[in-house]
Amino acid sequence: MLLEVEGLCVNYGHIEAIRDITFGVEEGSITTLIGANGAGKTTTLKTISGLRKVRAGRVLFDGKDITNLPPYDRVKLGLSQSPEGRGCFPGMTVRENLDMGAYVRSDRRTPAYQADLDRVFELFPRLLERVNQAAGTMSGGEQQMLAIGRALMAKPRLVLLDEPSMGLAPKFIQQIFSIISEINAQGTTVLLVEQNAAQALKRADSAHILETGEIVRSGTGAELAGDDSVRAAYLGGDV
Repeated sequence: MLLEVEGLCVNYGHIEAIRDITFGVEEGSITTLIGANGAGKTTTLKTISGLRKVRAGRVLFDGKDITNLPPYDRVKLGLSQSPEGRGCFPGMTVRENLDMGAYVRSDRRTPAYQADLDRVFELFPRLLERVNQAAGTMSGGEQQMLAIGRALMAKPRLVLLDEPSMGLAPKFIQQIFSIISEINAQGTTVLLVEQNAAQALKRADSAHILETGEIVRSGTGAELAGDDSVRAAYLGGDV
């Protein structure tokens, strides 16, 4: 198991955001967390990446307890995140944003670094077209591509993707999900938080449903997508 979350509890002040959740992410898999707004999905990812403090429980990455490890050191271990809202640096160019994603790396002048940059441009040709353009002048879909590309420049073993389809035009949504599948096929493990439950479950090896900070259902993506109660609650009756 590449990632293990054990008995995780997280508070915002006196409010419990996460209550005793436990799940794992197998190396090489796509795992998804789905649920309504406010269910605790983003809080879970922020806690895994070190941006929220843990009240109880622990997080293990490749068998190492990283519960109290700073975010910077988690990135060095091979864990990176594309955040909700994209978080691009608007005044920086596409290339500068991608370089920021690689801030833990010491090989920026090597062929290996250029190969990783080329991989991002292969996944997202639009970024190569916009390489010298300020990120803040790009469309929402293009900024989402940049946010994912920036996360990949850290050479993660596990990438956390938080709402990658949020606010995108329909033409970009299918493209983003196809690229997520390709990223996984190229060897990067994916933990996906997504409001578009149908698309997420279609690609997920394993899936968990969060409600008010607790995991209430788990299974394969296909199992949950085929469950009538899940379809009614999260898929509008469709897959």
